[in-house]
Amino acid sequence: MFLDEHTAKQQIVAFAKSIFDRGLTSGASANMSVRIENAWVMTPTNTCFGFLNAEELSVVGLDGTLLKGLPPSKEFRLHKAMYDQRPNDRCIIHLHSTYATALSCISATDNSNVVPTFTPYLTMRLGPIAMVPYFAPGDDALAESVGKVAAKHAGIIMANHGPIVSAETVESCVYGMEELEESCKLALLLKNENANTLTAEQINFLLNKFKK
Repeated sequence: MFLDEHTAKQQIVAFAKSIFDRGLTSGASANMSVRIENAWVMTPTNTCFGFLNAEELSVVGLDGTLLKGLPPSKEFRLHKAMYDQRPNDRCIIHLHSTYATALSCISATDNSNVVPTFTPYLTMRLGPIAMVPYFAPGDDALAESVGKVAAKHAGIIMANHGPIVSAETVESCVYGMEELEESCKLALLLKNENANTLTAEQINFLLNKFKK
């Protein structure tokens, strides 16, 4: 079910400020969108999550035409690539959060599952996290790369850039991003430890019970 434009704007402003206030992103380094009927509401280019104005948020048609507000984030095509592959999702968040971005700078042995499963919660919220190669922010090739894996991955880490998460509601998108950041923190803290991860059987149980 789609939110109306007013509610979408209010939720973006409230959750973005919460994300900023808790130090999950800084400066003008993040973007967020909510899909409404026949359009997207999105944070404008070069704006800070801590100081958004609801009336200035971008309203963008499905063809990319700016309908209201300030020009949207240059990552609009990145968001569209995920929405195109995940038609039931209504919110996307991209951050430069510290631990997920740090992990994005480390080569992975399996780009379809780059965050170790130390706890069940990331699997429950997002499933396995993919990594895509580095491309410059706003590059069409980045959107294309994300689009290729988005159907099977609600959470994606872009190499040397940061995480992007898609979900069916604004709340679940925020919670998924928070869990991804915490899981990346655990991965880095335990990197040189002989730490236990969940077994394949335990992970499959979670994937079947909490399908993403």
